[in-house]
Amino acid sequence: MLALLIILVSFCCCIFSTWYRMYRNRNLPPGPTPLPLIGNLLNIERGALVNSLMKLWKQFGPVYTLYFGSKPVIVICGYEAFKEALVDQNDVFGARGETPALDSFTKGRGIVFSNGERWKLMRTFTFKTLKDYGFGKKGFEGKMQEEARCVVEELRRSQGQPMNPTKCFTNAFVNLVCSVVFGERFDYSDKRFTKLISIVDEIFRTMSSTWGQEKNDPRTQFTMESLLYALHSVFMGASDTVSTTLRHALLIFLKYPEVENKIREEIDRVIGRDRLPEMDDRLNMPYTQAVMHEVQRFSDIAPLDLPHLVTKDVQFRGYFIPKGTDIYPLLCTVHRDPTQFATPYKFNPNHFLDENGQFKKNDAWMPFSAGKRICPGEYMARMEFFITLTTILQNFTLSSEKEFTEDEVAPKLTGFLNSPIQYELCFIPR
Repeated sequence: MLALLIILVSFCCCIFSTWYRMYRNRNLPPGPTPLPLIGNLLNIERGALVNSLMKLWKQFGPVYTLYFGSKPVIVICGYEAFKEALVDQNDVFGARGETPALDSFTKGRGIVFSNGERWKLMRTFTFKTLKDYGFGKKGFEGKMQEEARCVVEELRRSQGQPMNPTKCFTNAFVNLVCSVVFGERFDYSDKRFTKLISIVDEIFRTMSSTWGQEKNDPRTQFTMESLLYALHSVFMGASDTVSTTLRHALLIFLKYPEVENKIREEIDRVIGRDRLPEMDDRLNMPYTQAVMHEVQRFSDIAPLDLPHLVTKDVQFRGYFIPKGTDIYPLLCTVHRDPTQFATPYKFNPNHFLDENGQFKKNDAWMPFSAGKRICPGEYMARMEFFITLTTILQNFTLSSEKEFTEDEVAPKLTGFLNSPIQYELCFIPR
């Protein structure tokens, strides 16, 4: 009985200690009442993390606190709060927070998951090296055009029969990175290439050298391990996101064929049928630009931006956030902010068109995040999306035997990404 009493007292002390640590700083943003030991885990619906966080946004406002166990996490929602933190105070909110599902693999390396001096060095090195190999230059646009031509040839092999284009699109966008990193592209059936694709797929399912004398410096960040993690970041960023965006776009066009037709009219007028699309064509294609921006807003591929971390104690919107606290910027709340978009939950290209039908920017469009941690591959992704999409519509008309509902067109959360439903469509040669 004495031993049982000691165990019971110890357990109660543990609960009290945990509870006290949760509430010792009462100037954190508001949030649901946490339970001892498990925090707010009961407030998160199984398999519906983002939806649960959005419900709490409506209940507690743009800045609120959640506890995962005894550890507080600050969730930031809506355009104004998002901009105020990640853009206006990017020095404070710009560090990378913990990502438990990936930290054991990345070990704080690469471009995406590193911090401090390591992050600055590897980001600068990666950008400089990619630029040296043609990234962002006219020659790189030519590689994209060539890959888009290969996509068209691959789609023609379907002979207008129903097909799922996922594999074709993923092959194309990974091949573009290969052409920069390795200096050559691969045939889609190449065994080495298919092995690389399978590795990239597996990772998603589970979630020139400048070394010189550097190798003798024990503090150097230019190691083979750092190089591999940097390459990993480039491949992961390029392999799935643009492919997923393009599949969202084609599904939307099947639901709203009038959108596809308007884009094709613009393609025929500006580009014609005798040459490949170029990035400069965008300037004369306001409707196409508006649709592409709306596809990225509506599909909202990364609804929960990767965690951030505050680098020092900070007062934010009247609340105190201590140094080292993880920040969850809920990016989907920016793209679903009713103060920024007239119909936030519906596909509507007019969000990016003015009264004269010209393209207009919207600062709340943030598919690549914002601030210091904005996606380093933004320009490449936008170029890939435009050239591939317009080349496909230049050569094919889309059709499907199935009629899709608005619910089926809406993005579906799979893990940390919003993905379209699996579907087939026909590419009818023009």
